[in-house]
Amino acid sequence: MAIGRKPGGKVVKPTGSALEAAPDQTSEPADTAADAAAVSSPDPMTRMILADLVLRGGGALMRRAVEQNLLGRTLGKGKAQKIIKGRTMGQTLLGTAVARIATRSVPGAIIVGGGLLAKALYDRKKGKKG
Repeated sequence: MAIGRKPGGKVVKPTGSALEAAPDQTSEPADTAADAAAVSSPDPMTRMILADLVLRGGGALMRRAVEQNLLGRTLGKGKAQKIIKGRTMGQTLLGTAVARIATRSVPGAIIVGGGLLAKALYDRKKGKKG
């Protein structure tokens, strides 16, 4: 018999093995530590909302850090912060919509990527002339 696991989580060992007499350390479910941790609310929907808020907040902080880093390399840290803070609601919504289109489908990613490439080439051409 090969070493494996039974549905109950117990380890199956070969018969006649010296390991057979050893106590089974892995028979305890892996999620008992998670169960023993303090729970913010007994209601699962409340915990889901809390998790969503934490993820979105962390994502917003990470997004701002990436934006500042990308802009700060060419413009300087102070000017990058002014640009990020000075965005209008329309610019923010447009950026969000474009990102959603690009991430939801391959054709959307191709269209958005192609548009960004065309815009970058246009900006370079315009910058070289003027």
